Amino acid sequence: MRTVLVTGPGGAGRTTVAAATALAAARDGARTLLVSADPIPGFPDATAPAPVTAGLWSVRIDSAAHFRGELLALQEQLSSVLELLGGNPLDGEELTELPGSGELALLHALRRAAHGDWSGEAYDLLVVDLPPLRDALRLLALPGQLRRYLRRLLPQERQAARALRPMLAQLAGVPMPAQWLYEAAARRDAELAQVEALIEDRATTLRLVAEPGPAADEALRTARTGLALHGLRAEAPVANRLLPGHSPDPFFAALAAQQEKSLGHWADEGAAPARIAHLGRDPQGPDDLLALAAPDGGGAALAVPGMGEEGGRAPDPWWTEEAGGPEGDGILVWCLRLPGAVKKDLQLVRRGGELLLTVGPFHRIVPLEPALRRCTVSGAALTDGVLRVRFTPDPALWPRTS
Repeated sequence: MRTVLVTGPGGAGRTTVAAATALAAARDGARTLLVSADPIPGFPDATAPAPVTAGLWSVRIDSAAHFRGELLALQEQLSSVLELLGGNPLDGEELTELPGSGELALLHALRRAAHGDWSGEAYDLLVVDLPPLRDALRLLALPGQLRRYLRRLLPQERQAARALRPMLAQLAGVPMPAQWLYEAAARRDAELAQVEALIEDRATTLRLVAEPGPAADEALRTARTGLALHGLRAEAPVANRLLPGHSPDPFFAALAAQQEKSLGHWADEGAAPARIAHLGRDPQGPDDLLALAAPDGGGAALAVPGMGEEGGRAPDPWWTEEAGGPEGDGILVWCLRLPGAVKKDLQLVRRGGELLLTVGPFHRIVPLEPALRRCTVSGAALTDGVLRVRFTPDPALWPRTS
């Protein structure tokens, strides 16, 4: 199954383009599922896959219902503990969703859609309407971050045997984590791993939708850095709401000229963008969406620089090489391609076997390769969009040779 994740700067019409993409793919014969948190005119408002037209189903994410269900299930698991503490159980009617519940509901929907948990249907294409651009990039990094937290807080390899728990609890003077907690963490880790695999799959691409203009230019330029940092694959951007360039009205003619100027910048920084003309009104149903002539979900992805000729997602679009020159004997250089990054927005912290990397608004914790873990960081430099981190072998950590 191919997956197209649709996002873009706020107000650029990403939901409209996501729906138009799904319709175009279904028209071309692909069995397609559209997932969105926002209502779409002319589409069902069902929270389970519902038919839209031949070959197309849609589902709307209900984050409030998902939040209530998850919290009530957790409350049920903790019922014995809550009774001991004298807690009063919460009713579903009094629960209101908290910030962040929408992101978790979307991740849950991605897992269900990818594994056919909703209806058992086999889809050729999954189109997902993501939040605005920066929120979307943080969302796509969330499964890996949550899995890291679970491994740190509840490492499976360190859980004590059940028979030893009472004795360990008496010796330590504190209660040991219950077995169900480890089991719940293992289930969550498996679910997050499924979502992470979907995001990292070579058949998954990101479709960036923007309305050409100075603000969109800057947003897409920043997005290139975020995409490279997280190793995501992006298609050519989609230029939405394009005005006709032959308007006799000087106001609209000037706006059209500004849009064309932006499109030139986009083409200089990557592939030529796909174009969607302005209908002159907000699309109000499937017929209007088809009139947009949006590209379907079969477009080729652009490889993030450093990811190989086939465009598949490598584990990381970075590489290690030996330092050159007379002083480079034994020194390893980790090369991180970060297009658009500037030195003042770059922060690098080594902590144990991990590298904490911040580039502008984006943040990622990267595990170091085994060879680099036995080294100390001896310098870093950003040149031509590539961050080069120098690692000097630590004699205390490298095996001695006879």
